[in-house]
Amino acid sequence: MLRVALTHRQGDFELDVSFDAAPGVTVLFGRSGSGKTTIVNAVAGLLRPDRGRITVGDTVLLDTDRGLRVPPHRRRLGYIFQDGRLFAHLTVRQNLIYGAWFAGLGRSPRALPHVLEMLGIGPLLARRPAGLSGGERQRVAIGRALLAQPRLILADEPLSALDDARKAEVLPYLERLRDEVQVPILYVSHAPAEVARIATTVVALEGGRVTGIGTAAQVLGDPDVAPLGIRSAGAVIAATLRRHHADGLSELDAGGIALFVPRIAMAPGTSVRLRIAAHDVILARDRPTGLSALNILPGTITAIRQGQGPGAMVRLSTPAGVVLARITARSAQALDLAPGTTAHAIIKSVAIAPDDVG
Repeated sequence: MLRVALTHRQGDFELDVSFDAAPGVTVLFGRSGSGKTTIVNAVAGLLRPDRGRITVGDTVLLDTDRGLRVPPHRRRLGYIFQDGRLFAHLTVRQNLIYGAWFAGLGRSPRALPHVLEMLGIGPLLARRPAGLSGGERQRVAIGRALLAQPRLILADEPLSALDDARKAEVLPYLERLRDEVQVPILYVSHAPAEVARIATTVVALEGGRVTGIGTAAQVLGDPDVAPLGIRSAGAVIAATLRRHHADGLSELDAGGIALFVPRIAMAPGTSVRLRIAAHDVILARDRPTGLSALNILPGTITAIRQGQGPGAMVRLSTPAGVVLARITARSAQALDLAPGTTAHAIIKSVAIAPDDVG
C-alpha cells in the first residue's frame, strides 16, 4: 500500500492531497496543472514538499515532521518518463542491465528472461535507441525499471509522446505489467481511454485537490467527480469475449447482453473491460427497429443531470452495467425521461474503438 499526504506551494499553485493507493495501478487523473506530476516527483524524491508523509508498505520515504527524507537513489523506485530517456550510446541490453546494476543486483539479473518475454523486446537487444520506434523505446524503459526490482513504479504519462498506433502497441504490455508483476504502479494520465483500460484505482485531481477516489467506472461514470467533466464521462463495462465473427466483429457478453465491437486481438473467454463515451450513446424509450446500430441495451433511468447549457447527462442502469448518455435537454423533455422510466441505450459498434477495449 502506498500512502501519500502532501502540502506544497509553488507560486500561485497550492497542492494539498491525501490518498492511499491499493495494489495494482493507481492513476492520477486530471487536467494539466492539477498537480499530477508534482505528486509523482515528490514520491520520487525529486521535489521537496513543504510538508508531507509518504510510505510504501512499512517503509517511510518521507516524513517532514520527523525530518526524515530518503534520498531519491535509495528509494528503490522505477521511473518511466514520457520519452523513455534511454542512454543513446548503449544497446538495448546494456540499457536494461543498467537498471539492475544501479540497484546493486549485478549484470546478469535472473529476471531478465521473464522481462524480455513479457515485453516482447528480446529481438531488440543488440540495437541502440536511435534505431527503435517510440513504442519499442517505451517498452525498453519499462523493462529497465522492472529490472531494478523497485518497490514502486512511477509512470509520468508514458504514452503521451506516442502516436495512436504506438499507444495501441504499448497498452497491452502495461496491462500485462499490472496483472503479472506484484509491484504497485503510480501512473499519471489525462486520457480517459487509458484510465478505463489500466486503472485499478483512480485518484481524480483538480486544482491541487483530490476530488474523488474510486474505480475507473466510478470516477469516469460521475461527471461531478471526473476532472475533465462531460468530456471524460462515460461507462466502463466489464464483459467476456464470446467469439469472433467472419465480418470483422468480435462479440462480447456483458451481463447476458451481446455487444459487438470491431475485432479485438484476444482469445474467446478473455475477460475485458470497455469504455463507452457518453456522447456516443443515443436513447430511445421503446426498443428501436430498422437501425444500423447493433448494440441496444435496455435499462432504467436512475438520474438526469441538467447542465448550464443545452445538454443533459442521463444515467441508465442496464444488465451490462451503468451507461451514461449525453443528450440535449430538449430531447430529454421530448422523450419524457425521468428517473424510474425505462429506456434503451443505442451504441454504434464503430463508436467503440479497439483502444477502448482492454
